[in-house]
Amino acid sequence: MSLIVKPFDPWRSPLCTCPSKYVVHPYTGCGHGCLYCYASSYIKNFYSPRPKKFSEIVFVRGLGRVPPGSVIELSTSSDPYTPPEGELKLTREVITKVLASGHKLLITTKSSLVVRDLDILTRYRGRVAVAMTITTLNQEIASVMEPGAPPPAERLKAVRKLSQAGIPVLVRLDPVVPLVNDDAGDIYKLVIEASKAGAAQITGSTYKARLDSLHRLSKAFPQVASELRDIYREGERIGGYLYMDKKKRLEYMKIVREAAIAAGLAFHTCREGFPELSSKGFSCDGSLLIGRSTFPAKA
Repeated sequence: MSLIVKPFDPWRSPLCTCPSKYVVHPYTGCGHGCLYCYASSYIKNFYSPRPKKFSEIVFVRGLGRVPPGSVIELSTSSDPYTPPEGELKLTREVITKVLASGHKLLITTKSSLVVRDLDILTRYRGRVAVAMTITTLNQEIASVMEPGAPPPAERLKAVRKLSQAGIPVLVRLDPVVPLVNDDAGDIYKLVIEASKAGAAQITGSTYKARLDSLHRLSKAFPQVASELRDIYREGERIGGYLYMDKKKRLEYMKIVREAAIAAGLAFHTCREGFPELSSKGFSCDGSLLIGRSTFPAKA
């Protein structure tokens, strides 16, 4: 499959609040092995990442068809810094072309490898933001939930390096999985450490279940498997996903919001349906951080 630039597709979710943007996926599949991943339900051999065919002429021509100054995100269904990127450097080539074309760049990842490309990102400071996913600081839990991803401590270090270099960073506490990484004290600690590292915003989201991911989580955490399945059996179906009930989701998002506001950070939810919780002037994906040097109105 060739590398292409296309408008972001929110998977027909009625709760998506992302601003208009474009997306590029340098890889098909991802090697981080996250048990909660939704993309594994519709991408074949998802946990075996493979690079897409890169044709510089075709890709640059595609960038030229995108409206000037558009936000282009890497990526929404596979991490642009999936493990093979360390050797292949395809994402590095793509971000170079995107930024050289005059567009804005949003990188969404859970890999500390992103700091390797600070030489490029700082060259285009003001047109770049990074969304770093950190679901827990508990390495024991992370090693089970995200076995192929860099440790949370390494991701926090990446947040610090990026922010010190003048690159705005959003930390995604996404997803909050009930009975697994939902301890309120741990959430507060994660948000505080993200703030200390220089993050400007926290985006929170609860786990949206697909049958395959729910099976993986149940198998990996057998002590809570029965209760976890009941939570989603008693929830609701929205946009092809199983959600826990609205009251429970709201409780979790209030915890994350309170932690963010207490730490002086902006807050947003992702596909939850609680717009009243989100800070004004910010977006769930972090794209509105691009070009900012200060971050007012965080409450």
